[in-house]
This record gives sequence, C-alpha cells and structure tokens, in this order.
Amino acid sequence: MNRSVLLQTIDALRPEALAMSDTIFDHPEVGGTERFAGGLLTGFLEKQGFSVERGVGGLETAFRAVWENGTGGPSIGLLCEYDALENFGHGCGHHMQGPAIVTAAAALKAAAGEEPFRIVVYGTPDEEYGNGKITMLENGCFGDIDFALMTHAGPNTTVDVKSLAQRIYIAEYHGRAAHAAIKPEDGRSAVDAMVLSLHGLEILREHVREDVKMHYAILETSPSSNTVPEYARIEYNLRSYSSEYLDQVCRRFEKVMEGAAMMTETRVDYRVETKCDSKVPVLSLNEVIMRHAEELGAPQRIPYRERTGSTDFGNLLHRMPGSCVRFAFVPEGTSSHSQEWLDAGKSERAHSGLMLAAQILALTGEDLICDSALRERVRSEFHQRLAAEKNS
Repeated sequence: MNRSVLLQTIDALRPEALAMSDTIFDHPEVGGTERFAGGLLTGFLEKQGFSVERGVGGLETAFRAVWENGTGGPSIGLLCEYDALENFGHGCGHHMQGPAIVTAAAALKAAAGEEPFRIVVYGTPDEEYGNGKITMLENGCFGDIDFALMTHAGPNTTVDVKSLAQRIYIAEYHGRAAHAAIKPEDGRSAVDAMVLSLHGLEILREHVREDVKMHYAILETSPSSNTVPEYARIEYNLRSYSSEYLDQVCRRFEKVMEGAAMMTETRVDYRVETKCDSKVPVLSLNEVIMRHAEELGAPQRIPYRERTGSTDFGNLLHRMPGSCVRFAFVPEGTSSHSQEWLDAGKSERAHSGLMLAAQILALTGEDLICDSALRERVRSEFHQRLAAEKNS
C-alpha cells in the first residue's frame, strides 16, 4: 500500500469532503429521515468506484458500500452516522462523520497495492433516538467485517476505553379506578405501585457497584386526584460500565417492579426499550490510533476519555474489535448537544478536525491491512477482554 498516495488522495478530496459536511449541516435530518445526507454519501462512494446497497438492515436510510482488492485479506469496516438532533440541528457533530469516513475509504482504495483487503462502509442512521446499529445488527449487518472503525467530533482528540451499557425499561402499571373520597377501598392505585417501585430502586441503589447509574422519568398517570389512578407509565434508565453486571442488576430490578405491583394488588407490564452494550476496549488498536494522531499534530490530545455515555457502537464492539477516533473541534470541556457545538459546526476547526480524522482512520486502516501481527494482537486482546467481562 502506498502511503504517499493515501495522504495525497485525502488532500485532493478536501474541498469535496468539506462541502459535503457543510451541506449536511445545513440540511439537518433526524433519525430515520436522513435521505439527503445518505444520498450525498452514497453518491460520493459510487463515484469512487464502490458498490452501494441502500436500505440495508431494515432501515430505509442505512447503506452498505463495498470495494475489494483481491480475495482473502482483512475486511475493514468504516461506520458513519449522519442524523441530527430534533429541533436543534447538528449539535452532536454527526454531519462530519460521513465525509471523514468516505474520504478515508476512498484513500484506502486509491492507495491499494498487492495486499488483499476489503473496505466496507456502513451508513448507520438514527443513532440519537433509535440506536440504528442495534436494528442493523438484528437484521444481519456487520457480519462481513473484521474490524470496526468510526469517528466522532468532540472537545479532545482521543479514544474510548469504556462506555456505559444501558437498559431502558418502559413500564405500565394497571390498577382499578374508584372514587378517591367515597369508595377508596374499591380502588387499586397504579401510581402507588409506581411510587413504590421508585422506593425500591433507591434501596437497590445502595447495593450495587459504584459505576451503576439509575434514573427515571414519569411519562403518564391518570389525570384526576379525585379518582384512584388506574394507570401509570414510567421510563427507567439503568447503566453500568459492564454489560454482564448490568444484566444482573436488571434481573434484580425486574423483581422490584413485580414486587411493587404485588404489594399494591396491581399489574405491571414492562419491556426493554433500549439495550446498548458497553464497549470492549482494545488498547493495542487505540495505541495505533493515538500514535497517528500525535504524528499528525492533532490538537487537544488526551490518552482516553474518562467519562462516557452510552452508544449503540458498544453492541458492535461486543462482537468484533474496533475503536472510535474522536477529534477536537471545540474548546476542552465543551459539552455536546450544546449551542457551542452547533456554532462551531462549519468552523475552520471543524474542517481541520474532519480531515485529521480521515487521515487517522486511513492510516489505521492501512496498518490493519498491511500488518498481520497487529491484526493478531488486536484480535487476541479483544477476545481476552471480552472473556474477562463475561466473567466479571
């Protein structure tokens, strides 16, 4: 593989990549409606010689683009998001992901030598509200890649060594209505059951690991205080840095909900609305990424993020090794989903960060393609860490 050609291709594609990013920024689309952004990205990939399939994984705005150099080599997955925040636009920087990813993919294709490999670009929509990658996994996507790489804007150039697994429950409590003053004894309060479950959650909070976080939001109750409420609906949000341990906590929490219903002679129906796994970190791969970031002079570098949220990318990283290249485009400490992120979306720092991300991704892909020993180290570490989490 020709590194000079790889970097020259990225430089040559800079005007088109930045134009795509700014145009997607100016046309924000929430999850499931990203037809404009998806069209720009797939059009670019087709022009670069990739074979594109649209509407994959059960999602209309998802896509898969493939280019192969021979047969039998590693399959490098490059993933991008392009959804916006509802009524706020691209305050999470997803407009930059797609252009960085497709530029890196085009550069790897242009620099191909004798080494056999495959590039698979997955467009993964609806991350913010629908966890699109989980739907795509459930519908058979990503089984054709050996390594998963993506990128995300932020206040630092860095990588993740953890993310919070997440389980969101929606529960509905069903009681029996009665006049609250005249015949309260005939009623069975769904709100009482819900409140009792929250007390149980607070008691449970005392007897779990320190990294476990539990939150809730009351969604709906019966409208009148003059009637024993027969219905209540609530969302519970449970997180931990270990998917395996969180599942143990969830089994205990389900008993809390069931117990609250039993104690109040009501009924509870619940379902898991969201199930994001924690990331399985591969430090040997992260080291490669950060070495390239240092070589390229990427700004605001830190070794890794200490505080992370939840992401559907974690579900992939429970199945294969991978990493997310985070590039700086706002001052350190600036929160995502903020006006500051939105204001910086088309700035020079955003543009330079996007191009740095494309370079880091392409160079990391080159390493994985050309260095069989690195591939083996990455795979071995991934399997060891995955086994360790399952035994935690």
